Amino acid sequence: MPAAIFDLDRTLISGSSAPIFTDHLEAVGIGSGLKIPLMDEFYKVFESLGESLVAMQIARFAARANKGWSIELVQQAATSAAVELAGMIQPFAPHVIQQHREAGHQLVLATTSPAAFVTPLADLLGFDAVIATRWGQVDGCFDGTLDGPFLWGRQKMLAVGHWARENSIDLNQSHAYSDSYFDGSLLQSVGHPHAINPDPRLQALAAVKGWPVRHLDVSPGVIKIGGQEIQDWLRPLSRPELVPYAAFDFVGVDKIPSTGPAIIVFNHRSYFDPTAIALLLSKSGRAIRFLGKREVFDTPILGKLTQGMGGIPVDRATGSDEPLQSAARALRGGELVAMAPQGTIPRGPAFFDPELKGRWGAARLAALSGAPIIPVGLWGTEKVWPRSARLPKLSIPRPPVRLNVGQPVELGLVDPDVDTTAIMSALSALLPEEARQEHEPSEEELALTYPPGYNGDVSQEHDRRPGTDT
Repeated sequence: MPAAIFDLDRTLISGSSAPIFTDHLEAVGIGSGLKIPLMDEFYKVFESLGESLVAMQIARFAARANKGWSIELVQQAATSAAVELAGMIQPFAPHVIQQHREAGHQLVLATTSPAAFVTPLADLLGFDAVIATRWGQVDGCFDGTLDGPFLWGRQKMLAVGHWARENSIDLNQSHAYSDSYFDGSLLQSVGHPHAINPDPRLQALAAVKGWPVRHLDVSPGVIKIGGQEIQDWLRPLSRPELVPYAAFDFVGVDKIPSTGPAIIVFNHRSYFDPTAIALLLSKSGRAIRFLGKREVFDTPILGKLTQGMGGIPVDRATGSDEPLQSAARALRGGELVAMAPQGTIPRGPAFFDPELKGRWGAARLAALSGAPIIPVGLWGTEKVWPRSARLPKLSIPRPPVRLNVGQPVELGLVDPDVDTTAIMSALSALLPEEARQEHEPSEEELALTYPPGYNGDVSQEHDRRPGTDT
């Protein structure tokens, strides 16, 4: 049987569990003398750089300091701490844990922290086993000794190997997750190592070994550098005044939730739309997960960058639900997802139709996730980059582009057709009056809505199903 072996600090949770345990011990009258000068600063260094020899010496000291502590009171403190720590589990860790649980893998918490502290948390999370440092005890109290080795580095790896042999676990088929370079031997002992939020040395080791790197506070595939996403690093440059193609007008930015999941939907008018939406969301200070055409992800450089920023590819030819499932996971992790319900830019007469038509994706995603839908009315982007052009146009004066954010759309979450109509109506209401008026386009206007080299049947364009290019 395979196992899934998880470290705790900086892996399942973002920082150290030690201050949480310390607080709950003090609440039951234990350990008030454990406060060490500059400890808060030490924890900040740990959160940024990971484990060190100094950190482990402090952990060893804690084992000696427990002499005379009541086992019953420690269990009481650990049980209350478990509830707080469970609320600190990284947003995407539950999905990983659930995948292993559904695959029938044994779930193991392997940590240097004392078993007396972490066992209630492991029980609360539904883990099958705990491999942790054990304290000696006598007459209902801990006695200041260790019951076995201090499980750090190679000792943790040996303990996991011993447990695996006793429980008929095949480590060659097992997975291990850790942030620490000092768990390198443990990661090498399994068939499927995962470097989670790796410290600098583990990052280098993972690169050499070809181990996958993952951050459980963001969607799979998102790259983080120095603890920040690519979008975070680019945000200072995501300024409208630095984009010379348009004069932007952002309305209602404060309606974008500052925290928690939301589905940002917008009407599609131009290849310039993603740039405009990205600038809008940058003003909100939040990263975004875009659903986009598979063709974008298949390009050599742009595709890798798009994937590293958390883009979700959509292969419209297959009709697969996987993109929606990926987007739903992002939302369950508290992220923003952006999509155009029309699927693609309308062409020909359909581009000028006052009635916006969309596909069911956004409505189904809202029903799957329970996340609110925030509509954004886009206007003027076609003046920057019409469908007929291969590149955006640089015009003086810059054409006005307006992005108008609306209130969450009220949905029934039962009938995707009804909900899609409500979404498209909400988008239409955010557009200027001229967008809702009948307009007979000229041949020149129609030509701007077709891609370069278009040779399709113009008469069929008005009835073309939303989201298709055929």
